[in-house]
Order: sequence, then C-alpha cells, then structure tokens
Amino acid sequence: MATSSIPGRKKAFMDTVRTDTWWLEPAIVLVVFLSFIVYSMWAGLQGQYYWGGIAAGAGDYLCPLYSPLIYIKEGVLGGAPMEHAWLGSWPDWLPAWVPASPAIFIVPFPALFRFTCYYYRGAYYKAFAGLPPGCAVGAAGSIEVGAPKKYRGETFLLVFQNLHRYALYFAIAFVFILAYDGYLSWWQTDASGVKHFGFGVGTLLLTINPIFIGMYTFGCHSWRHLIGGRKDCFSCAGNGFTNGVYKKSSWLNANHKLFAWCSLLWVAGTDVYVRLVSMGVITDINTWN
Repeated sequence: MATSSIPGRKKAFMDTVRTDTWWLEPAIVLVVFLSFIVYSMWAGLQGQYYWGGIAAGAGDYLCPLYSPLIYIKEGVLGGAPMEHAWLGSWPDWLPAWVPASPAIFIVPFPALFRFTCYYYRGAYYKAFAGLPPGCAVGAAGSIEVGAPKKYRGETFLLVFQNLHRYALYFAIAFVFILAYDGYLSWWQTDASGVKHFGFGVGTLLLTINPIFIGMYTFGCHSWRHLIGGRKDCFSCAGNGFTNGVYKKSSWLNANHKLFAWCSLLWVAGTDVYVRLVSMGVITDINTWN
C-alpha cells in the first residue's frame, strides 16, 4: 500500500481541522479528575471528621475514603469509636511524621485501581498529557509528519500500568467492605452500645455507593478476562454459568465509562456529605431525630 507524507512539516500540538467542540471532554476530565485527586489527598490526610454517629445526630456513617478502619487514633474530633478498628488503636511504631489518619492505609488501593484503569488511562493521557488531546488532533511533542515514531506503548516508565490486574482483587474486596458500611448506615449506636434501626440521607448515599462502585469494578476488562476471556474457545462453554456472568459483565463493560464517572462522583459526594455532617456544617435528615 502506497503511503504519502509531507516532509519538513511538523504537526503542532493541538493542530487539527476539526470544527466540533472536541476539547470539551478532555477539559471536563482535567477539571473533575484533578479536583477529585486534590480533595481525596486533602481529606485523607485530615484524620478527623470522618464519622457520623449519634454525636453528629446521624447514623453510623463512615466516610468511604476511610473504609475500612485499620487503626483508629482516639480522641480526635469526628473520629469513629474504637470498636470499629480492625487492628486497634493507632500504632506507636509509626514515625511521628506519618499523619495519624486511617485513610493513609486505604486510599492507595482504590487510587491504584482507578489510575491504571483502561478507560481512565485514555482519559488522562488526553487531558493531562495531551497524547493526543483528541482524535485527529496534534499531540504534545508531535514530530515531523511521515517520520518514524518511537512508540513504546505502556513500557518503560508506564510498565506499572500492568498492576491493574492485581489491583482488581483489592477493588473487589472494597465493594463488599463498602456494602457492609452501607448496612451499618441503617443503624445508630447510642452511648450504651445499643443499635437503633433507622435511615437518613447518609444511609441512601452510603447504600448506593457500593452499587455504583460494583458496577464499575465488575465491568472492568481484567474482571471479564478473569471470569471468561482467558478461554481459548469461549463459545464452547454454551449457556453455562460462566458464559452468563461473562455476558452480564460485557454489558457493564460497554458502559464502563459511565459507571467510572458515576462511581467517582458518588464516592466523592458521599465522603463530602459525611464529613460535613460530622463537622456539624449540615444536619442529616433522618428518622432517629
């Protein structure tokens, strides 16, 4: 097949003949994703106001970015009761410069899963690196048209993207952990330790949260490969259980972009809501009060 080139001309960054608003999506991704990164880092380092509970006039609400509570530092404002810690009180063996926040043990795992996600890779490659910023748009560091390109793929510095398949196992565990948090949000524990059934706005947010995260997680390419994509002759499986799960996962995968953003925005909104309730900035509307 014959090819043509225009020697001596470089395709400049953002150079395109497109007349549509191609820049809108990467611009939105840049603002929203960057805002989430900044908020999650800030919230994760606070170490306080991450719990609702009776003191805040709410149910047993836990900020999603802090779940599960591996260690708990006692006596902090808006902190959870010690019985919710998996391993007890804040360890003395940690250096003093490490923030006494339960979230530092948690945030890296879902962050790794999302950062290495196949959809998010394409999204932030466009929005943050401009490689390229859009289809048929000049990429950052574009070279002479027709010149051979040194494409490395996701190798060298980007080889860590292969961790996505392993981060999946942690992501699956978090779906069930957050589902349990949703269950706990239907109760309020009083000072004597007695639980009272009820619900509030926070209950709704915390119950829906693992649903969105589950739809995002189980639509993941790695999950589809794990449950059926690895077969050499998948059609030979007929209409068995594996085939049925694979087809349902394929539907979720077709909407992976939608659930990626729904879950991201919902977990951020839920975290902000619980934090504001814990701080007393807003009042949770619920059946306990």
